[in-house]
Amino acid sequence: MTIYSNNSLKAFLFSCLLLAACSKSDQAPEDKPLPDEPVVVTKSSLKMGSNTTFGTVLMDNKGKSLYFFAMDANGTSACTGGCEAVWPVFYAEDGTVPAGMTATDMATITRADGKKQSTFKGWPLYYYASDASSGEVKGDGVGGIWFVAKPDYSMMLANTQLIGNNNKSYTFDTKEGTGISQYLTDSYGRTLYGYAPDTYNVNTYTKADLSNNAVWPIFESEILNLPSVITKDLVVQITAVGKKQLTFKGHPLYYFGPDAKRGETKGVSVPAPGVWPVVNLTSAALTR
Repeated sequence: MTIYSNNSLKAFLFSCLLLAACSKSDQAPEDKPLPDEPVVVTKSSLKMGSNTTFGTVLMDNKGKSLYFFAMDANGTSACTGGCEAVWPVFYAEDGTVPAGMTATDMATITRADGKKQSTFKGWPLYYYASDASSGEVKGDGVGGIWFVAKPDYSMMLANTQLIGNNNKSYTFDTKEGTGISQYLTDSYGRTLYGYAPDTYNVNTYTKADLSNNAVWPIFESEILNLPSVITKDLVVQITAVGKKQLTFKGHPLYYFGPDAKRGETKGVSVPAPGVWPVVNLTSAALTR
């Protein structure tokens, strides 16, 4: 039997305690979870990206393409319920303005369901659920009413009920009645009109002194990008009283001054239905 002195016994017991402490510190107790790893939250943001087919398009920070919906001409989202499952809402949480974009073109709306949604030039932005990976643009042209979001469209298409200055509802054939009509707008959703007396690519309305231009302002624009359902041969830039005016199928295009808000179509009833019709892909082309 080994006999320890008091000092030796104390040293032996201290060594045992130290070994036990080291053993416990090397192993996590089974009844206590390890500390969580830090969670890195990446907030969605808006940026411009390049696509081989569509050129410059709007994307989120992961490169997922974004879209405009023609039913949203008035600046509010018409995509809810089952529509939202296919076209999820995009919200730029960090609010960063990408290089090359104007801060005033970006905004946030609160939808009827309480969700926040980002807009560009007043158009609410969406994803397309079938775009599985970054860079895909499968949603453009779907139904003729969904278009990849681009920063520089010359014109867009809207699908809404036409309501005249007399508060009556009209259909695309200029008759009274309810029904969704498609028509051209500028890039900010403001309605564009043709003038029935005009001839092919000739503005017969605007006076040389521009004294009536405030009522039916000329749509002045360069030919930049167009929705994919509109081919560039349908759009021409003419010079009218010194201004660069776009035409569609030969129809010189105008605004209606009293359309104070995007999505308004008051001009369809002034001075009578058919004088200032909206135009779209089904409109008859003016003859040369």
